[in-house]
Amino acid sequence: MSDLAHLSPQHLWQHFAKICSIPHPSKHEEALAQYIVNWAKEKKFHVERDAVGNILIRKPATAGMENRQSVVLQAHLDMVPQKNNDTEHDFTKDPIQTYVDGQWLKARGTTLGADNGVGMASALAVLSDDSLSHGPIEVLLTMTEETGMDGAFGLQPNWLQSEILINTDSETEGEIYMGCAGGIDCITDLALNREAVPNGHQTFKLSLKGLKGGHSGCDIHLGLGNANKLMARFLFAHAAELQARLLSFNGGTLRNAIPREASVVLSLPAAQAELLKKTCADFLSEINHELEAVEKNMALLVEPCECGFQALTADSQSRLISLINASTNGVIRMSDSVKGVVETSLNVGVVTTEQDSAQILYLIRSLTDSGKQYVVEMLTSLGELAGAKVNAKGSYPGWQPNPESPVMNLVSESYKKLFDTTPHIMVIHAGLECGLFKHPYPKMDMVSIGPTITGAHSPDEQVHIASVGRYWQLLTQVLKSIPERN
Repeated sequence: MSDLAHLSPQHLWQHFAKICSIPHPSKHEEALAQYIVNWAKEKKFHVERDAVGNILIRKPATAGMENRQSVVLQAHLDMVPQKNNDTEHDFTKDPIQTYVDGQWLKARGTTLGADNGVGMASALAVLSDDSLSHGPIEVLLTMTEETGMDGAFGLQPNWLQSEILINTDSETEGEIYMGCAGGIDCITDLALNREAVPNGHQTFKLSLKGLKGGHSGCDIHLGLGNANKLMARFLFAHAAELQARLLSFNGGTLRNAIPREASVVLSLPAAQAELLKKTCADFLSEINHELEAVEKNMALLVEPCECGFQALTADSQSRLISLINASTNGVIRMSDSVKGVVETSLNVGVVTTEQDSAQILYLIRSLTDSGKQYVVEMLTSLGELAGAKVNAKGSYPGWQPNPESPVMNLVSESYKKLFDTTPHIMVIHAGLECGLFKHPYPKMDMVSIGPTITGAHSPDEQVHIASVGRYWQLLTQVLKSIPERN
């Protein structure tokens, strides 16, 4: 709390400090959920949970504002667990260690959880700050957004009473979001055959590290390196000349995070060891030159190792390397209707190998259902060529923009009055939960705002402190200005 005690608005930062102190990675947010439920009960708020664990808290209107339209403030409970390779941290047990660095709040070697912890803290701050003026308030905190939007999928009709929803999960202050991409996971499974490592071979581990990583939606257009793709590129180009046999390939940790690291285990003739080192050094120089504008700290390490696996057969090795190397990664298409916004993208998120199989986990995002389907079909075709099985699942819809949205216009006008500048009305390529909320609540008017967060889904995540203050000013002004019920 010491790093945050002097920051303003105090109510918000106090709640964020508490959120950081309770581990809450995806699938492990129950302790935080239970803390919030107990806190709400102590404050005498109405609080309940639904069948999937979502939390709903209600606060009555302040005096004289009982006839205003009801507003639900929405955030998700979980955070993305990513850490630097030299950081000792168990996301299921250890608190996030925050520190102030100039104008930014950061975490020591891990993701910060500002995505969506600051939004969650702002919703709790509205509940706890009795100096605010507002109509009836609901706070909806959803479960496991980052790994499948479980809470949003499970949200039932007639639970929420509000006419308006303010999502707090966008990441650029001064931008108002009125639409977002949908998404779908695509899982490719490739059967592997193995045989004994040839006699006279030595075994080495190659580790590609130091890439920035980032959010597979918000950052996909930045041209950042994808560790899985770069490692496959190296193997495709150099495995034959090195006479290398592949034993394992593992890279990335989350389908919605651009992979920062990948490692492979190779065996090769002892006489080729020096050539391996030289080839790795040359390849690192090559990709450093290509990506010098966006990647500053890449390293490709070569070290002798032991491995319990046998070598892949030549056929399995060729099909696996070619499958990853041929997988498109990054922007597939830019939007024609929303200039400057990515329409469709693909992230080659996670690669894992086991004894008899390899799996590639992709995340497809698109503003259009047809865009999602096109990429699914592309990956299915690629899988068929490689002899792999492809399964698409977990599809969630995009949030279709409504330029006539009353709450969007109210937020925009409030921003102009507060800061004497016009905000940008945007559609975000990330997957907000609003698209899913529209199914049980088709008439609900929705908008998304938030502070400035960079490096989300990576250990470089940071939140701009002053932007949190401006976001809070905007949020509380909007709540004060919500019109009366019709």
